[in-house]
Amino acid sequence: MVTISQLASYAGVTVRAVRHYHRIGLLPEPERDRSGYRTYDAAAVVRLIRIRTLADAGVPLARVQTLLDAGPEEFAGGVQEIDKALRAEIRRLQDTRSRLARLAAGEHLALPQSVVDYLDRLRGLGVEERYIEMERDAWIMIAAQVPHSIDSVIAKKHDELDDPDMVKLYSLLSGALDWPADDPRIVEVADIMERLMIRAVDAGEVGADDGIDEQFVDLLDSTMLESSPHAARLLTILEERGWKGWTRIERLPAERLNTELPPS
Repeated sequence: MVTISQLASYAGVTVRAVRHYHRIGLLPEPERDRSGYRTYDAAAVVRLIRIRTLADAGVPLARVQTLLDAGPEEFAGGVQEIDKALRAEIRRLQDTRSRLARLAAGEHLALPQSVVDYLDRLRGLGVEERYIEMERDAWIMIAAQVPHSIDSVIAKKHDELDDPDMVKLYSLLSGALDWPADDPRIVEVADIMERLMIRAVDAGEVGADDGIDEQFVDLLDSTMLESSPHAARLLTILEERGWKGWTRIERLPAERLNTELPPS
């Protein structure tokens, strides 16, 4: 017969753990002897070792009791169920770690890799960080609305960056945050945008269903208007030329398609 301290030592656990197993019913608590001490036999040592082995293997204590009292087939089936649950938990934790690693880069918060790559390309073109942050916030909202098509949308944006007009537009918009209210370059921005819009009409890209509802379009447009002191003036110029909208451009009236494009 051994004391509780010896029992704990033989099984490789703490006395506190033994008492906890007593409380939750995993290990029967013996009666006290004539001297007032609780003593344990070899069966208690074996059972405690089995409890510790199962617990160390990741078996929840709530399942340990069932496995201890199970027959060979039931024991094997129970272990397989626990293994399946543990593998699922491992996959979840690995996914969490992967997300945390991406978050460490900052922009991966709520953004897919395709958008992050696009923003990095804008940086490579010399676009100011202040403007990229504004565009990043817009893409966060868009990606949340159309998660299944955001990659194709960004692929189209990459194609647009092959157009010198689009590169010039980004260059101008990037510095526009510091322009005076009456800066004449706003007209140059409007000219470039009009050329791009007319090409989009010719390509059948204006008016296509983008999966975004009107209320969300209004939110994006209002965000753009609040982001720059020149945004309202730019939209006014474009409306005077027959265009309306920013996030979703209205189709150019047919009679205007034959007019001369603003010079490149």
